Amino acid sequence: MARVASLLRPACVRGIARLSSRRGRPLVDCSKVAVHADDHGGAGAFAACDIKKGEEVERGIVRVLTNLDGHENPYVFTWSDDIPNVTWATGSGASIFYNTGSDEASNTHMERDFANGSFVITATKDIAAGGEVLHPDKR
Repeated sequence: MARVASLLRPACVRGIARLSSRRGRPLVDCSKVAVHADDHGGAGAFAACDIKKGEEVERGIVRVLTNLDGHENPYVFTWSDDIPNVTWATGSGASIFYNTGSDEASNTHMERDFANGSFVITATKDIAAGGEVLHPDKR
């Protein structure tokens, strides 16, 4: 019976479990976040469960973009510590749907690993299930 239940799971779910256990920690994990319609007429990231301050919210990878001005495109991340920034990237998972908030309203921080093209987002405050996940604008 367990074998039948296993076969009924979608192939992508079976494959992810196999890859994760064989290769270690996945490159992308956004399981604590869901993307829903937001109050601004677009999409936003919302906590799928209660997330405690200091807890990892999401981890992922980026693709660095060329021939793009991130000051004109709000859907990209700064991808350097240079000021003014001229390097931009798009992220995996739900990260590109995090709306920005003021320093007081923001409830996450993104730690960027420029060398490896990856990031980890942690909660800077407790976030209740269903609450919008916001990050400060680094531009």
